[in-house]
Order: sequence, then C-alpha cells, then structure tokens
Amino acid sequence: MRVLQRVVLPADRDLDVQKLYVESRGGRGGTATAGPGAREVRIAGRRGVVVAPGGRASFCTYFNAFPASYWRRWTVVESVRLRLRLRGDAIVVVYRSTGKGFTQRVTQLEVDADTAVDRELELPLEPFIDGGWYWFDVAAGDREVVLDRAEWCADADRPHGSASIGITTFNRPDYCVDQLHALGEASDVLDVIDEIFVIDQGTRRVADRPDFAAAERALGGRLRLIDQGNIGGSGGFSRAMTETLDAGRSDYVLLLDDDVVVEPEGVLRAVVFADLARTPTIVGGHMMDIFHRSVLHVFGETIARYRWWMTPAPHTFLGHDLAAHPLRETPWLHRRVDVDYNAWWMCLIPLDVIRKVGLSLPFFIKWDDIEYGVRAREAGFPTVSLPGAAVWHVPWHSKDDTLDWQAYFTERNRLITALMYSPYARGGNMLKESLFIATKHALAMQYSTAELMLRAVEDVLRGPADLHRSMTTKMAELRALRAGFTDARAEPDVDEFPEIKRRRPPKKGRAPVAPEGRRAMIRTALSGAARQLRPVDSYSREHPEVAVPHVDQTWWLLSRYDSALVSSADGTKAAWYQRDPKRFRSLVQRNMALHARLMREWPELSRRYREAIPELASVDQWRETFEAARREDT
Repeated sequence: MRVLQRVVLPADRDLDVQKLYVESRGGRGGTATAGPGAREVRIAGRRGVVVAPGGRASFCTYFNAFPASYWRRWTVVESVRLRLRLRGDAIVVVYRSTGKGFTQRVTQLEVDADTAVDRELELPLEPFIDGGWYWFDVAAGDREVVLDRAEWCADADRPHGSASIGITTFNRPDYCVDQLHALGEASDVLDVIDEIFVIDQGTRRVADRPDFAAAERALGGRLRLIDQGNIGGSGGFSRAMTETLDAGRSDYVLLLDDDVVVEPEGVLRAVVFADLARTPTIVGGHMMDIFHRSVLHVFGETIARYRWWMTPAPHTFLGHDLAAHPLRETPWLHRRVDVDYNAWWMCLIPLDVIRKVGLSLPFFIKWDDIEYGVRAREAGFPTVSLPGAAVWHVPWHSKDDTLDWQAYFTERNRLITALMYSPYARGGNMLKESLFIATKHALAMQYSTAELMLRAVEDVLRGPADLHRSMTTKMAELRALRAGFTDARAEPDVDEFPEIKRRRPPKKGRAPVAPEGRRAMIRTALSGAARQLRPVDSYSREHPEVAVPHVDQTWWLLSRYDSALVSSADGTKAAWYQRDPKRFRSLVQRNMALHARLMREWPELSRRYREAIPELASVDQWRETFEAARREDT
C-alpha cells in the first residue's frame, strides 16, 4: 500500500489556521461534556486529535479532506483505502461530495476499545469525474476518542520518486532560513529530498544569518548554497533545475519562493501524486495569504486567451476565507479545477519534463512560470494545482508590481509569451489592451510606469537575441531610468513632502465619481488628455493638491489633478505625482507608434520567438548566463 495523503494537524495554535485542518461540529449537547472548560476537539501532536465525550471532529477541511477527483483524473489510482488507528467509544462516518458540491453519506464504522485498534475502508474513485472529495468525521460517545493517525492509501507498484528543492532568494535571509528550519524539522519529508539548493542572489547573504548553521545541521548534509549575481527568479530557478540535472539523483525538482511558509506535508503529497500520475505531470501548490492565514488566495490559474492575461481558473475566486466559509459550505471548491500553469511559489517539475522542454526562458521575473506551464502543456505535460499542497505567501494586493520596475518585465514577458503561444491573430485583444494600459498610466501621471512599458515594447521588437545577454544588465538600466521620474521617488515619511494645498476648491464641493459606462469612460479619458496638454499651474509644483490612498489611485481620479501624493500598496511610503505636458505628449506619441509597429510585425516576430525557444531554454545557453552572473557577482 502506498500512502497518498496523511491526516496532519497544525504546528501552531492559530485558531484560524486550525480550521484548515480540523473542525469541531458539535456533538451530543453541542459542547464538550468532559468537565468545565474542556474542549470538544483537542490537537494531540502533528497527527492525532482527542475528541471529548459527546464531541465530534470533522476532517472536511482543506488540508485533510481527500481530493478524490484529482486522483481520479490525473493518476493511475482507481480506489482509495482509508486507514485509521483510534481508541475509545467512537463512530466514524465517511462522506463524499459531488462536483456540484452536494454531500453524500457513504458509510460508517464503530469502535469501542480501550486500546488502539486499526480499521480500514476501501472506497472507489469512479464517481469523481467532475469533482468531489472524500472525508470523515469522528464522533465520541460516552468516553473520549483518541485518533492516533489516519491515512488515505492505494495499491501501487510504481517506484518511489525523490526530489531536490530549489529556493531562489534575494535579500530575504530571514524568510529563507526560517523555511530551512521548517524543512529540517520535518524528518519524514526529508526522506524524499535528495538535496536542497539555495540560489542566493542578494547582498544580504543567507549564510550570514546567526541561526543558519543550526538550520544547515538539521538538514543532514542535504543543503547546498550557491551564490550568484542577481538574474532574477528565472535565473535562480533555472540554476536549480540545472544543478538537479547534473546531480542525477532526483526524479523531480521542487521550486519554492524564498518568502513563503510551506506546509511540509504538501511536499510529500506532491511527490507521491507525481509518482502515480498517468504521464509526467507538473504538480503545483496553492497560495494562502500569509497575513490572513485562513484565506485561500489562489486556487488555480489559467490564461484568458483572447486578452492573454493570467486569470483565476473558471468557477474559482480569489481570497476565499476558509475559516468563515469552510470546504463543506463552498460548492465551487468541490469542482475539479484544471489549470494552465502553477506559479513557482511551490511547483514540482519532473526531470523528464525538463529534459524534453528545457529550462525557464530568460525572463528575469514575471511570466516565466506561466510560459513554462504553457510550453509544457504544448509538449503533452499537464499541470495540476493539487488541493492540500500549499504555501503561505504575500498576497498580490500588498504589492506594487504593476507600477514599479517590475512593470517592464510584466509587459515584455507577456508580449513575448503571446507572440509564442497566442491562438489569435496578433494576440487577439492584447495589443489594444496594452496600448490602453500605457495610456492610462500616462493620464494618471505614472510616467515612469508608462515609460517602462514602452521600453519593454521596444525590446520585444528587437527580437529574442538579447534576452540572455540582458539578464545581468537590465536591472541597472531600469533603476537608472526610473531615477529621472518624480513618480518613482518614494519617501517613507509624508512630512518629507511639502504641505498638501489646493489653490481652488472642488467645483460645487463635489467629490470625483467613477465614470459609468463606455461613453462616460471615453469622455473622462478625453477630458483627462485635454487637461494633460494644458500648462501646469506653478502652485502645484510647490504643493501636492491632494493625498490619494493607494486603493483610490485610479487613472480617472488622478487625471483630474496637476499633482498628487500617492501611497504605496504596502502602506510604507508615498510618491509625489506631478503633471508634465511635454512628457505626456511624448509618451502618447511613442505609445501609438510602437503598438502600430508591433501590430505590423507580429507575424514575423512570432515566428522568430517560437524558433528561438529551444536555444533560449537550453542548458548550454543558461550555463553562459550563470557564468556571466558569477563574474558580475565577483
């Protein structure tokens, strides 16, 4: 028998996180009857729970329900066996759900024993073609029940695979060492790990952390630090792929962001899922909100083909709070969700896939994981975002990556990926959307962001030859470029800026309102463009007119002002936006010309980029880039 998934319990006492593992459903009388203040369900270690007399524990939870439909669709497993070890006066009730989210009672078993006994139930996977989970509840009678362990298992004759872990880090030594500590404490997880590569590309080195040595010892010789110059996430993860290939020990490489908190059990689940997959399969983990830890931030992602943009998978929703709306009460979580890719905050890639499709493209950051998933799928290798495997990560709404230097890479790499894979002539609606987005940034006095987007278009038009060569130089270019823009100069203290004053009050005291409908949107854009072309009142050069919180920094609002103090997404700093008619005219003219040229040259560019994929993703080409990064670091 092969263990597919073990019931695990949280390592901390965060009540919201506990609801991701086990829930108290209320038993006879609703609350525990084991004396004043006794708890109905008590966690007893990493794998066990104690249910008080009259209480009831449910494992219809994100981490402990069994995602049967994913095993049914993507693996060779045809039935699953639930194995339990427990003692006391217990009734175990097994349930399943359908793809529509309806619950069905399957069976139950009873135990009345003072010493631990083992029980097993065989359960078919046939009914789960569209979705559905298995789970069980444990109800205590007159005596408490102790569940020592529970496992979902299957007959399998496939060999046991192993993985190497690749962590790319840049100036986050605290997060990275904490993650190494967590892996070192999970001894059973280390049984499937051959080596852990930490690709350190920062100036604040992981090895300099005081507690690094203890983390290294706990990993039992599995850790290898590799220092190299900063060539972004794609450079770091490609290095981890290359080192894993060279070592020749592992079946998989597991990519992890440096700033995540991983549930270690998810590593085991990803490996065994990949072992039993019908074809070599990329297995990804979900993303939880590290600041609100019961929130499932991302369940699955796809590409909206016509506009070529990442989007939540159909019938899924961002930011779902499982403490407030658990699995049992959320029908959409019971549908099987198929994805185009899984982000590399946690992603297990078979080496068979890497040997066939190559390494990451030299994108530095942004869209490297998306492109890889699409490329692998074209080669016949699917991606599965596996429920029950997850990390906690900083949510997107706490980042400014659409406004800061990352806007360049987002625009460039999105365009390149569309040129390679878009099924629509000239990218469908993507070019029009790109044109509009750059225009909106210009209207909002976000001139640095608009300029970054146009530089990205210019670089795309040059073709694929410079992608690897620019890996070690592009960041310095972007920093120098942004230094010339006032909207890119942020300060942590608003008192660093002049006092906010406005020469004239709002007309009739009215606050701006969002335009509703297409016509109103066009009128607002034309009005904002006309304003951008008028001379700037000198008073607005001396004082910001208004303070705009990040949540309100829309183009239609900012286009009404000559200057504004705008805060960042994480609330740590603010920048002074100032209207510049000359810069606005230049940006708009270049924006129109560049997108027109991109439209004309799309077919030829598409051919060139597609033909370049094998070379761009080759190990030999990447080795040259690693050597350039080493020289840069030296």
